[in-house]
Amino acid sequence: MIIRRRTMLAAGAAAFLAPGLAAAQGGGSNAARFSLAFAPHEGSFASRGGLIEQIAFAADQGFTAWEDNQARDRPVEEQERMARALEQRGMTMGVFVASMPKWAQFRPVLGGPDDAERDAFLADIRASVDVAKRLNAKYMTVVTGFLDPKTPLDIQTARIIDVMRRANDIVAPQGLVMVMEPLNTRIDHPNVYMQTIPQGFAIARALNSPAVKVLADLYHAQIQFGNLIPTLEACWSEVAYVQFGDNPGRKEPTTGEINYTSIVRWLKSRRYGGVIGMEHGNSLAGRPGEERLVAAYREIDRG
Repeated sequence: MIIRRRTMLAAGAAAFLAPGLAAAQGGGSNAARFSLAFAPHEGSFASRGGLIEQIAFAADQGFTAWEDNQARDRPVEEQERMARALEQRGMTMGVFVASMPKWAQFRPVLGGPDDAERDAFLADIRASVDVAKRLNAKYMTVVTGFLDPKTPLDIQTARIIDVMRRANDIVAPQGLVMVMEPLNTRIDHPNVYMQTIPQGFAIARALNSPAVKVLADLYHAQIQFGNLIPTLEACWSEVAYVQFGDNPGRKEPTTGEINYTSIVRWLKSRRYGGVIGMEHGNSLAGRPGEERLVAAYREIDRG
């Protein structure tokens, strides 16, 4: 069964990429657009050239969105070039990270006693408003920091609600949305504060603002909590952005245990029209991996 699926993906990849290859040679593209706004990122199509070339190639394959966690740290000129490239190809800009954590240092600790950490976080949010405007982006990812072992969890929660309320006052007047991302602690991010979609749901409900919602990264959710569709169903009112990545390995759909065909079917049933970030690597290196990536998304998109 596995061999049959891989054979189908390999055959499908050639068919789906043919229009894009023609475009790369100057012949234009007739690749069908995906029915959902799947968003690759720099590196998804690394063999095709630099950032702008990868955006063009993605558009030729039928992708209608793009994602860039590192966009905030790019030079202004590069941000502007990216925005122009996306506009020219009719693509939507997805999330970028508004305040990048210091992963190795387990900082910031937004629920701890240090106001300086919260002030620095809010300064990043202010600076990210300008980035969002340059990128024509509506959503920005927020990581709510790490746990403080010396502070009771309820106190940390109250402080995080407070700092997110202050961040809301910065972005809400601009029509922007911060999406808080729960992360798994079992493999990738030990000691983070926000670990599940329901935890994000509770904080978003406490804030009760259209500018503070939850990012449902299903790779992290599967590792930490599982029960994906019922969890999405229960928390959907506060979920504003979705990311895909299979488990184990954090590669494209069809490489692991998550039934992304069923996830796509559920999202379509809810008429989800937002971006779906392709927050994962490719299971194969080079162009074979890029071809398999496109074929995998064609497969689940048909679901």
